Amino acid sequence: MVTRVAVVGASGTMGQLFTRLIDESEDFAVYAKLGSASSLNEMNGADLVVDVTTPAVSTTVVTHAIREGINVLVGTSGWSSDRLAALGTQLADTETGVVVIPNFSLGSVLGTTLATIASRFFDSIEIVEAHRATKVDSPSGTAVRTAELIGEARTGLGPVVAPHVDQRARGQQVSSIPIHSLRLNGLIARQEVIFGGAGETLTISHSTIDPSSYEQGILLALGAARTATGLTVGLERIMDLGITRS
Repeated sequence: MVTRVAVVGASGTMGQLFTRLIDESEDFAVYAKLGSASSLNEMNGADLVVDVTTPAVSTTVVTHAIREGINVLVGTSGWSSDRLAALGTQLADTETGVVVIPNFSLGSVLGTTLATIASRFFDSIEIVEAHRATKVDSPSGTAVRTAELIGEARTGLGPVVAPHVDQRARGQQVSSIPIHSLRLNGLIARQEVIFGGAGETLTISHSTIDPSSYEQGILLALGAARTATGLTVGLERIMDLGITRS
């Protein structure tokens, strides 16, 4: 059966990429394309909603879809841990599923996974992320997710060493890890997780050089979202990483 998809934010870069991939797929079909002037009622009747809007709009889109009993794939960044917790509570008494993906790049997900593994062996950790100048939120959703997963991996080890955090230039702390954001023309996305130890440093770096890097992750997420129940956060929860997760 073909899954009918309503793409909200269809005129944006990610919205156009989703629309093209859905059109090219035999398993999915575009049911509706919603822009900033569209009524959210235009998604009613779809089997799946894709939300690639803005942080200010995303919550409204997801709430409307849940009310209509439609599964959602969220590709909009800016979903904090508090908002995700509230979303999980909202889904608790429903059969609806919401899949939230901070980054659709397989390489980015692998970089974050490697960072969580390394984090147990270093007490000094910082993140530097860089995106295009037009990105409206900072830190990026990927950087926040990376810091949160590192925090989970370090449960019982205590906060990382982050001196002088009272100074504004030291970045925003997430799970005790300073995150530094760059917004520059000429970039798509880059993230470095830097670990400091006695006499050495380790850097896990990922760069997105073309939006085509998102395509395989998008297709994986679409397949998972149409049958999901409850809340799923992160492409790493969908991919087979070949490792045992606690």
